Amino acid sequence: MTSVFSAVRRQALFTLAGLAALSCLPAAHAEGTLAQLYAARPPAGSSFVRVVHPDAGSLRVKIADGPEQTLSGSKPASSYAIVKGDTLFAIQLDGKSAGSMKVAPGSFTTLVPQRQGKNAATRFTAIDDSGGSQDALKAELRFYNLTTDCPQGSLEVAPAGTPLFTGVAPAASASRSINPVSAQLSASCAKAVSAPLALPQLQPGDHYSLFMTGTAASPVLRGQASATDTYRP
Repeated sequence: MTSVFSAVRRQALFTLAGLAALSCLPAAHAEGTLAQLYAARPPAGSSFVRVVHPDAGSLRVKIADGPEQTLSGSKPASSYAIVKGDTLFAIQLDGKSAGSMKVAPGSFTTLVPQRQGKNAATRFTAIDDSGGSQDALKAELRFYNLTTDCPQGSLEVAPAGTPLFTGVAPAASASRSINPVSAQLSASCAKAVSAPLALPQLQPGDHYSLFMTGTAASPVLRGQASATDTYRP
């Protein structure tokens, strides 16, 4: 598993910029960057799909031929599985089939599973993650409003309240590029504000997801570095 789904999205740009920046990176990080630059890439038309679990408790997830992963509070999202665009692939939740679906070629998609009852069929809300940052020298933040009752989710720097994202609708996301920095962030819905979350020190080219869960009255913010399954030809 690797955190270089951004390199797949913009391979040529990342390669040129990454090589230029290697001399500025610590040795261990530079070695990892070189491995990313020259790793095998998925064929054109491949798509990238992950599942996010916004609820309490744990959920085991398997997408297509990817590894089974356990999602929980500290890891709400799976890595992006590599699938063939416009071709059906299977999804398993807790070891049971949750159906099949297909996505557009070349797309990045986050799936949010929903069940209306214990024995009801699982339905997925698809959030389009395509069209992210093209700047390999910056990091990308992507903020998701995964509440069911907050019409406009926001993310800000804590405690200053400097807005990073505003007006994000339920089951939607927004992204932006930032200079790699560490900070405290909080999510909000109207006047309700989550506990602060420490943003880790990001590197150029990193992609970091921030998920607002909970309710409009009591939002919860969780974060996780985005990752993609290793491509095996």
